[in-house]
Amino acid sequence: MIEVECPCCGSTLQIDPETQCVIRHREPEKKATIEDLHSAVQQLKGEAERRNDIFQKSFASHLSGEKVREKKFEELLKQAKEDKSGAPPKRPFDLD
Repeated sequence: MIEVECPCCGSTLQIDPETQCVIRHREPEKKATIEDLHSAVQQLKGEAERRNDIFQKSFASHLSGEKVREKKFEELLKQAKEDKSGAPPKRPFDLD
């Protein structure tokens, strides 16, 4: 039997040279990602609060941006109505 370690996942493969098939494979031992259930619950609650804060900031930014765009539009419209110096642009039909 030939033992080879997979470069991608780190598993140990036992290969039969005669049949050229994998006879056995062992996955590497994985570390426990969650040591304590209580800490995992606290982490999830913290992430939920963080997502909610980000959403609230984004929503407030969207609303304030809408108000800013409305004010800019009103100001430019007012400026365009007050500006009588320029002649209106020619229509495409008048160019012929």
